[in-house]
Amino acid sequence: METQTSDTVLASKQTGHVVTLTLNRPQARNSLSLELLRQLKAAVVSCSEDPSVHVLTLAANGPAFCAGHDLKELTAARAEADGGAAFFDQTMSACAEVMMAIIRCPKPVIASVHATATAAGCQLVATCDLALAADTAKFATPGVNIGLFCSTPMVALSRNVGRKQSMKMLLTGDLIDAEEARSIGLINDLVPPEELTKATQKLAQQIAAKSPVTVKIGKEAFYRQIEMALPDAYEFTREVMVANMLQADAEEGIKAFLEKRPPEWSKSGRSDAD
Repeated sequence: METQTSDTVLASKQTGHVVTLTLNRPQARNSLSLELLRQLKAAVVSCSEDPSVHVLTLAANGPAFCAGHDLKELTAARAEADGGAAFFDQTMSACAEVMMAIIRCPKPVIASVHATATAAGCQLVATCDLALAADTAKFATPGVNIGLFCSTPMVALSRNVGRKQSMKMLLTGDLIDAEEARSIGLINDLVPPEELTKATQKLAQQIAAKSPVTVKIGKEAFYRQIEMALPDAYEFTREVMVANMLQADAEEGIKAFLEKRPPEWSKSGRSDAD
């Protein structure tokens, strides 16, 4: 299945159980216009509810992965009677909704970063569950350079990168290369540009072959426990493990392991408790 026209700002293509969403505003360096944010959220939600989708990948067309918010669109809104306040709030709310849709998506989301990702584009990379990048890609949160601190990108950045590394990016606005991005935990790995798509698909297909029920349980538990105090996290994940053990896929997976054969996962992608 493929959905793509010359005027769409978001393209979608499904290969087996993997859907690739592609930012498609190359002339605007894939900046996150309000329309793109709305389409991206709708696509992630749709994939979340589609049992044929096990993994999402997020890519982009053109010379940049994503330049952050559309500053031209935001500037034009200043002509409104309120100085743009309502539109600014609408845009930032839509951006937060996209990030939360990715976190709440029961399927893993992998960023495939072929070029520069800045500001909210860097936030998008940090929000995805996994990220692969071309070794030529660069990353930055440069809002401080134009008088607009990257406060919302800071949320995702500070939850995936150490405090001092996050603060350095936020306070200097400097670009970092893919090697440094990997060293601080912003991305998982880097590959030559010509190998990025293949490497992303290989990782996506590997994960897509796992039990979708188990992956759903694990992703939800990961984001819930990470904000808890240590004793609470262990109590919560104890309950998750017990519930997971009672799933048909866990019974099948353990049985297959003991019998030294490939497991046959349930097809629905829904847990027994759904």
